[in-house]
Amino acid sequence: MRLSKKERQKKLIRELEADPFLTDEQMAKLCNVSIQTIRLDRMELGIPELRERIKHMAEKNFDQVRSLSPQEVIGEVIDLQLDKSGVSILEIRKEHVFERNGIARGHYLFAQANSLAIGLVDAEIALTAAAEIRFVRPVRLGEKCMAYAKVVEVQSSRTKVEVQTKVNNEVVFYGLFEVYRTEEDQLAKEER
Repeated sequence: MRLSKKERQKKLIRELEADPFLTDEQMAKLCNVSIQTIRLDRMELGIPELRERIKHMAEKNFDQVRSLSPQEVIGEVIDLQLDKSGVSILEIRKEHVFERNGIARGHYLFAQANSLAIGLVDAEIALTAAAEIRFVRPVRLGEKCMAYAKVVEVQSSRTKVEVQTKVNNEVVFYGLFEVYRTEEDQLAKEER
């Protein structure tokens, strides 16, 4: 059953509030309409395209990564609250996949999660001390990987960070990273 324009636009707003990283294609499938209809609805509602929504969120919700330079972070960090939580997005492109089957190479998923875990730690020097990882399902060319990280434990010079990477709300990768920070960084943090 087709929704009326008003109902469709309400649904569009609700879905984007729940997941601001939905593409026009995904929204078209959810609403059972064409991509062009979604684009017209977005324009009418003043909702920017995906790239602009990501850029806006990054500007609004971003502490500065201290432990890595921006070029060292794999994926685009769009939300970061040091020593609390963070989110990054990585679109799987041709250079990320095996040529013969279009499946993403695992080290890219690991690198996205690992760099987010390290970037989350409020320290000048942060290094991965240990990691428990699990690849849940293959990721394919064109899919957008959303990595969600949160600090789960802090013990003197060690911080445990849990990272879940999802594609369309389905977990595709899980990691628990133990990140080492220098004792000087920990003492400086405690003094603040």
